[in-house]
Amino acid sequence: MKAPLFSALDEESARRLLDSMTPRRLSRGDIVFREGDKGDSLHVIVTGKVKLARGSADGRESLLSVLGPGEMFGELSLFDPGPRLSTAYVVSNTELVSLGNDALRVFLGDHPEVAMQMLAGLAHRLRRTNEGISDLVFTDVPGRVAKALLDLSDRFGRRTENGLLVAHELTQEELAQLVGASRETVNKALADFAHRGWITLGAKSVTLHDLDRLRRRAR
Repeated sequence: MKAPLFSALDEESARRLLDSMTPRRLSRGDIVFREGDKGDSLHVIVTGKVKLARGSADGRESLLSVLGPGEMFGELSLFDPGPRLSTAYVVSNTELVSLGNDALRVFLGDHPEVAMQMLAGLAHRLRRTNEGISDLVFTDVPGRVAKALLDLSDRFGRRTENGLLVAHELTQEELAQLVGASRETVNKALADFAHRGWITLGAKSVTLHDLDRLRRRAR
């Protein structure tokens, strides 16, 4: 499994760790944990997708990220004990493996190199969060839409004869939350990209045809 928790281990150690984890099967709409819950475990996605979101006082939500196979979430509680800072929703039928913090601390005592890999994963996610904050200030909505499509394609894209198919499995509202704009504005940008021939829109998916123009628009 390609996850920071396993990448620093030899095959036998990785297998022992995986065997000690608890598998879970979840369906779209299920909640792994809620914002404010006690943080007592981490989770690794085997198959499927999970979104992390934060709520506001008026009931609105901000979509922080969409995670896929091999990615880990919930690990912040190991280094900074406290309530969960986001809610983890299942986007598509998903298999997870989970490990409690107490068991993980014992494991890290025997494999300190894994802690460095986990911190590197956290740093990468923080970098992406900082880039997202900068984009909200300095980049217009079409630019943010182009960047979101490219980011999703990097992790979920699959080459087909028609282009790069990205089965993101997000609703229009969820995609707008990810970009940080209204659904109407995001849909207008997507329609413009489609009119230019850069993309083809599908049901909870998009096919990218012109990555170069999307990259230029994302700058």
